[in-house]
Amino acid sequence: AQLSIPLPCTPGPLTLQAFSVLLVGAALGSVRGVCSMALYLLAGVAGVPWFADQQSGWAFASFGYIVGFVAAAWLVGWLAERGADRRVVPTIGMMALGNVVIYLFGVAGLMVLAAMSFGEAVTLGVLPFLIGDAIKILLAAVLLPGTWKLINSRRSF
Repeated sequence: AQLSIPLPCTPGPLTLQAFSVLLVGAALGSVRGVCSMALYLLAGVAGVPWFADQQSGWAFASFGYIVGFVAAAWLVGWLAERGADRRVVPTIGMMALGNVVIYLFGVAGLMVLAAMSFGEAVTLGVLPFLIGDAIKILLAAVLLPGTWKLINSRRSF
């Protein structure tokens, strides 16, 4: 979140938050992934300024995405626990589903907190991020299975 690039066509900046959430869910699993994202959410709501642009609280347009991080971490963690993170193609699908969850919560948040219509929320809160998120998912999908292979190979020593 601290690496934040404002985009003129959307109320939310470009960050590495969703990328991080998907990796956290895959690496920590469903329970620990949810706990880590819930802690992030609760500390930010309590006033820790670590959301994008050093925001805290809940009354800003992109807060719905942050709520979605909790649900996405659970889903990705749950799928990873079932082996969806051991090969590139299933990892892409797992992380794409997690990203869809983040988008769903983000769009709902824009509709409520920024008083946007559904169409406006999708146009401003999803479409500008699709290409970047696809690149981040592909990068994570390529890196994660290799990481598991490295971890498992070291356990045999």
